[in-house]
Amino acid sequence: MSFPGFPGAGSAQDMDPQKAQEQMMIKTMQAAMESCPAKLAIAGTMGFGLGGLFGMFMASMRYDTPLSAGMPGGVGTQIKDIPMREQLKMGFKDMGRSSWSSAKNFGYIGAIFAGSECAIEGFRAKNDLANGVAAGCFTGAFLAKNAGPQAMAVGCAGFAAFSAAIDTYMRMESNDRAADPII
Repeated sequence: MSFPGFPGAGSAQDMDPQKAQEQMMIKTMQAAMESCPAKLAIAGTMGFGLGGLFGMFMASMRYDTPLSAGMPGGVGTQIKDIPMREQLKMGFKDMGRSSWSSAKNFGYIGAIFAGSECAIEGFRAKNDLANGVAAGCFTGAFLAKNAGPQAMAVGCAGFAAFSAAIDTYMRMESNDRAADPII
């Protein structure tokens, strides 16, 4: 009979070198995923990517483009008077500007939230709902720091409420039997 941790149960001395290397790599990746700098970098990068896609989508839905007459920065002429190549050039340039701006903002917010949540979790030595709420409060207040104390309070409350709602939903018990592992 073989028990975990005893010889014959897949211990390191019984594993072939490739299997042992795989186990070490898994442990290294898990340790990296638990570190604050890695969490901050991943959240910032993923936020940047998501923000870029979101900005591109929103730019394509916008009607106040540089081609709009009477708008600040608009060309002030009829669209039909501008060659198609120039219209496309201006449209793509505007889409790129919007996408870049949104990407920077999402990445910034993601990095601040992930970094503060990880720091709070490390300080409290617990993984619970309060960490996300406190990190949301800090993030909202930090983003509104230039607008004054009232805006910081509103930002704190808004981000904390949003974080609490998302965390509560993500921690809900699932009744989906299809998601259970096959035994």
